[in-house]
Amino acid sequence: MLTVSEAAALLRSFDRVLILTHIRPDGDTVGCAAGLCAALRAIGKTAYLLPNPGLTENTAPYFTPYSAPADFVPEKVVSTDIATVGLFPDNAKSYADKVDLAIDHHPSFEGFGKANIVRPEAAACGELISDIVRELTPLTPEIALPLYVAISTDTGGFIYSNVTAATHRAAATLMDTGIDYRAVNKLFFQTKSRVRMQLEAAMLAEAKFYDSNRTAVLSVPRSLLEKFHATESDAEDLSALGPQIQGVDCAVTMRELGDGVWKFSLRTGERVNATEVCRLLGGGGHARAAGATLEGVGIAVEKGFQPGGAKIREMGYPLESLAIVESMDDATGTVVFRPQP
Repeated sequence: MLTVSEAAALLRSFDRVLILTHIRPDGDTVGCAAGLCAALRAIGKTAYLLPNPGLTENTAPYFTPYSAPADFVPEKVVSTDIATVGLFPDNAKSYADKVDLAIDHHPSFEGFGKANIVRPEAAACGELISDIVRELTPLTPEIALPLYVAISTDTGGFIYSNVTAATHRAAATLMDTGIDYRAVNKLFFQTKSRVRMQLEAAMLAEAKFYDSNRTAVLSVPRSLLEKFHATESDAEDLSALGPQIQGVDCAVTMRELGDGVWKFSLRTGERVNATEVCRLLGGGGHARAAGATLEGVGIAVEKGFQPGGAKIREMGYPLESLAIVESMDDATGTVVFRPQP
């Protein structure tokens, strides 16, 4: 893995750079890409962002000024805030083995670049990008504003448990450039559309609670989005709702993306490691926030005498189990399996 100085030196040697963001782009990947692109341009490099079809009304203004024209042919490719090539948008998949530098902060980062730098202890990738950028060029408001978006949004407005003093120092350094951080805070943390509030109310009304009400499962089928004519902006970061429920320290949000395809988002407290759970599902992320994309649902061993499997099936998820335990006797250690067809 590279150091910050080594990553900056490598970037200084690049030109005609294309920067990649992840599927369903959030503020961190967009802000990192835009801030890095602005910094590269400030030192005389040609740099663009690969267009991402998943942009929302909130993130698009930071991305659009740097969007690559259709005829741009890069010499170098950089990714920001992407843990695995599985998170590349469809138009980026051809670059899966061509990433010259991958910059990330997820513990589940797979190191897919020709060169890589990762900082798992960072609350946002924007913290790492900010340090790299300052090795390249002095911060300007044009560079600092999207980086503030990156750090503030990936920390939920600096409230998530992985926020550190270093996170606040990074944000303060960006604020010192004179950016309008108040407008960013108002847009991302203090403004909700009426449709968004209707979505949240509907999700809470149908929420299921387990484990003495410590675990909440919220569902967002496409029919719900269609009912309220919701846009991607309305549906952005719906996984932040569950953890706000009093007494809940494990919140699952399931959003239907297509036929049989669901986005699984997990937000947890200290008793559950979210990234370890999501890694079992082919995803990843952080200890307190992680996700995966599911096509059907599978359980290695299901306890048939408990209601979990039936409840999952009642929610409409295709569920297959390798084995189903019919009964267990703690005294004798006897386990009886249900006959499978």
